[in-house]
Amino acid sequence: MGLPVFLGCSCIAFGPAFALFILTVAADPLRVIILVAGSFFWLVSVLLGSLVWFVGVQLSDQGNPSLQSGLLVFGVALSVLLQEAFRFANYKLLKKADRGLASLSENGRSPISLQQMAYAFLTMALVLLHTFWGVIFFDACERGKWLAGIAVVVSHLVTSGLTFLCPWYETSLVPIYLLTAAMAAWAFSTAGGSVSTLQRCFTCECPDMGQGYRGEVFLLSSPDRLSKARQTEN
Repeated sequence: MGLPVFLGCSCIAFGPAFALFILTVAADPLRVIILVAGSFFWLVSVLLGSLVWFVGVQLSDQGNPSLQSGLLVFGVALSVLLQEAFRFANYKLLKKADRGLASLSENGRSPISLQQMAYAFLTMALVLLHTFWGVIFFDACERGKWLAGIAVVVSHLVTSGLTFLCPWYETSLVPIYLLTAAMAAWAFSTAGGSVSTLQRCFTCECPDMGQGYRGEVFLLSSPDRLSKARQTEN
């Protein structure tokens, strides 16, 4: 029973992200490079946050539950801030490497418990949120919309704080998924999406963007970036 549970949770948690990877990243070496770079920055930020929290625990009174709870909250908040700081560093790096990267471009009783199911869905939401946050944050840096960047940081803090409500899953998963839906709509709009483009997508009427778009570093960018690319293509 362990293997089906593992496979089921994995598909729930990482299925949408894997589908996004296959459809939008895997076929383009440039996008794979960007993905690996973003993953590296995220892992370093998490490592630093974990290290600070671990040192704090070791140097504190481990027999004091309230102190340890406070350190855990502090560690989560610090980790979120570090992740957003490294997201900004990743943006700056990609901005500097824009031309270089473009030159590389090519054309009864459930077998699964409630806790396992909840954590799988929570992981799926967090994976999607990080994708949406990246789109919004990069666009905010590109256009100087610092309020949007602050909104990403605040929503990240709120999402991380909501995870402390577990195992009261209805009070954590529901607002997290509402936030995910809101960020998805925001990221879609930021990327230049609209109701008409969504309709063309579902009716298979999306035009072929051509090889020229494969060299863009900011793959989900603003409408004017896409319009300029179309003008260049023509």
